[in-house]
Amino acid sequence: MTQKYVAGAGDVPVAKANEGDDYARKAVIASTVGYALDGFDLLILGFILAAISADLGLSSTQAGSLVTWTLVGAVVGGIVFGWLSDKFGRVRVLNWTILLFAVFTGLCALAQGYWDLLAYRTIAGLGLGGEFGIGMALAAEACRPEQRARMSSYVGLGWQAGVLVAALVTPVLLPIVGWRGMFAIGVLPAVVAFVIRHFIGEPKIFVESQKTAVKENSFKLLVADGKTTRASLGVVILTSVQNFGYYGVMIWMPSYLSNQFGYSLTKSAGWTAITILGMAFGIWLFGQLADRVGRRPIFLLYQVGAVASVLVYSQLTSQYALLIGGAIMGMFVNGMLGGYGALISELYPTRARATAQNVLFNIGRAVGGFGPLAVGAVAAKYSFSSAIALLASIYVLDIIATLFLIPERKGAALE
Repeated sequence: MTQKYVAGAGDVPVAKANEGDDYARKAVIASTVGYALDGFDLLILGFILAAISADLGLSSTQAGSLVTWTLVGAVVGGIVFGWLSDKFGRVRVLNWTILLFAVFTGLCALAQGYWDLLAYRTIAGLGLGGEFGIGMALAAEACRPEQRARMSSYVGLGWQAGVLVAALVTPVLLPIVGWRGMFAIGVLPAVVAFVIRHFIGEPKIFVESQKTAVKENSFKLLVADGKTTRASLGVVILTSVQNFGYYGVMIWMPSYLSNQFGYSLTKSAGWTAITILGMAFGIWLFGQLADRVGRRPIFLLYQVGAVASVLVYSQLTSQYALLIGGAIMGMFVNGMLGGYGALISELYPTRARATAQNVLFNIGRAVGGFGPLAVGAVAAKYSFSSAIALLASIYVLDIIATLFLIPERKGAALE
């Protein structure tokens, strides 16, 4: 694809095709692939922790910290790279994040001990964190208003695709290439970064914004006035509840199934796969409905569905009911991910859009990190059923936030 450069925009490349559906399609594919790499990386890390621990002599605390510091890096990276994307461009900074992630994931394959591996994982996490918000901003700015929720939901599906691929290939490849070989595979995103850099230009709306933009602090624009501050608070609540519920369910459910119903590892893996497919369907359906009906009504539908499905699930005992119920619960609990990209993009101006996406979602991710801890504490004191039922109550807070803090912006032109 031929690119041109716009004077006055800091030599930011803008593709000639970026005014039509062809550019939108390529931008969404690039964003989706980037987010798929996030899901793939985090899941393979979980699969190979035992092998790493055995080879390097890590304690269980040290092994767990590799995951923790990857997520810490992701939160920091999300905030920093979101801000940089609003200054220097979606595609350019997306490229930086993928290269950073790829290089330091590759270096993990050369780690000789705990401390250098921890450093590599943390820095790789910085790159990992930028993917979601930048990709969502790019997809929203590239497509037509009437397609915005659908296109954003496709980016959200990238995570589920990455998780599924990791679940399928890791058990096959790990015995052959070992944990170092699995990290070496992480170098492949550099190829994706090359494709993004050379075949996709910056969205027209971003380039035009750079010509006329007043130098402002993009973080301050998230609380620019009372209306915007309320919306930001509402989005933080929505993303926090969604992440809290997602991690609370996905981390503890295999243990719940094993302890309560005697599920084997194979059965638990089957449950996980079906639940992930339910989540993927929920994300896809959210985008379809939100473009036709509106953002707020579909958020409310999913939130009510989450309350009901989690409560019902906590009472199920049949293995087939658990399987079907897991898919339905996954659809509502994680399906809301399909709405954040469009919602946040429509609430904030171009000069703060990627900052908003990454800051607000990563605050939710940080809060959501306490989900497994809370579920574990309640399960230890009472029961797993009680802990799962407790998750239902947090979606009531979601409903209140949607009703009183979130405005409807369906089909709105981006500022």
